[in-house]
Amino acid sequence: MAKGHTIPLLHLSHLLFHRRIKLTIVTTAANRPFIANFLGWPSDDPNIIDLPFPSQIEGIPQGIESTDKLPSISLFTQFAIATKFMQPHFEQALSQLSNVTAMVSDWFLSWTLESANKFGIPRLSFHGMNNYSGAVGHQVFVNGLFSGPESDDDLITVTGFPWIKITRNDYEKPFNQRVPTGPHLDLVIESTIAAANSYGLISNTFYELEPIFVDYLNRESKPKVLCVGPLCLAEPQAPMVEARVHQPQPKWMEWLDQKLAQDRSVVYVAFGSQEEISRQQLEEMSKGLEESQVSFLWVVRKNDDETNVVMRELEERVGKRGMIVREWVGQMAILRHESVKGFVSHCGWNSVLESICWKVPILAWPMMADQHLNARMVVEEIKIGLRVETCDGSVRGFVKADGLKKMVKELMEGEKGKEARKKVEEIGEGAKKAMAEGGSSWQTLNELIDELQSVRNSDEKKTVEAGRKYSLRFLSPLQLGEA
Repeated sequence: MAKGHTIPLLHLSHLLFHRRIKLTIVTTAANRPFIANFLGWPSDDPNIIDLPFPSQIEGIPQGIESTDKLPSISLFTQFAIATKFMQPHFEQALSQLSNVTAMVSDWFLSWTLESANKFGIPRLSFHGMNNYSGAVGHQVFVNGLFSGPESDDDLITVTGFPWIKITRNDYEKPFNQRVPTGPHLDLVIESTIAAANSYGLISNTFYELEPIFVDYLNRESKPKVLCVGPLCLAEPQAPMVEARVHQPQPKWMEWLDQKLAQDRSVVYVAFGSQEEISRQQLEEMSKGLEESQVSFLWVVRKNDDETNVVMRELEERVGKRGMIVREWVGQMAILRHESVKGFVSHCGWNSVLESICWKVPILAWPMMADQHLNARMVVEEIKIGLRVETCDGSVRGFVKADGLKKMVKELMEGEKGKEARKKVEEIGEGAKKAMAEGGSSWQTLNELIDELQSVRNSDEKKTVEAGRKYSLRFLSPLQLGEA
């Protein structure tokens, strides 16, 4: 129940709906309006089922049912563990459904595997990460690569992928520690075991983007990785689209249209829905964007007094050259706008895929979770972007205004930016081919649907045959002979 997980699952729903698959979406009351609106379904649609989210969870205010609303992302582990209390309600809902062919649930909801097994339903785990991160992480922990270096910024060669070098600082605690422990580690281990015992792992990527790493995981770990993305290319199908066709054009779209008419290129700046950036860093960011003289659209999700002061001052200094947006935006609509030629991004995997699909090069500024590994993939592996320069060289270091100004101008106007733009255009074409009819992701999803239907038909046949055998045991010898 995080937007970065929910949205690709809803994009997957678009694909399944288009293939005439009957869908039931299980969520909570606070998340229902967003899901119904996204799908274009009525808010009271019976195919959306609400489960009560547990109350009185330490640190989590009543009514908070998605991670973007948490007071701090540090509460994520408590939030994820709290979902386990939903299991009885989930199973009650499952008992009311008939003819369920398969279940797709988020990787972190490990307890859904037990529920799926109770009802004889194949569970597919949905993981929002790429396979580069999964394969590198597997090598790191299997080979104990973090047990050696003294400094968190020492480069470590990844066994099995010797061209890749990482640091401890590319990982969050506790995974960057010599002997990791703690509740978050326990949560990840539980989720990993549940995924390994699931029917398959649905991966929001396309095979041609990272074949070495998909093949590695399918060879060295379980379950089978099923590449069905980029899911952001799944276009809404009627009636899903009907609820959104008459919405007025937002102000930021009007501003982008004006920049296009002025033949001004725009850099888009966004760090996801869970950003936690200090005032000092915000001030340096705003100064760097101002001095770059580049037109920018900056989406700011944080709405505290300090952030608002910095943003108001920036607006006053740059005038119409920049625009600050404080509400939820349709990021894909921004990235596919013709005026947008660069993206300063935290490198959340959804954002990386959306940049690829709309052929916009990235200036990588990772903040948390898997974003540092994603940034390495973006800059070093698939070469569709550049990276911000920190003042001390650490991947988690402070970024000063001069460093940001330099890299924004390089992305938008420099030779390295041109090379990244050429590469992302090439890979973007590959993404569209993968999702088009006959493409690798298109084939994988169709084969999965056929396979699951075959499993269901086989199970139904076995059930019928078992029932017939059971009935025969109660026939008399005469009746058996007549039968």
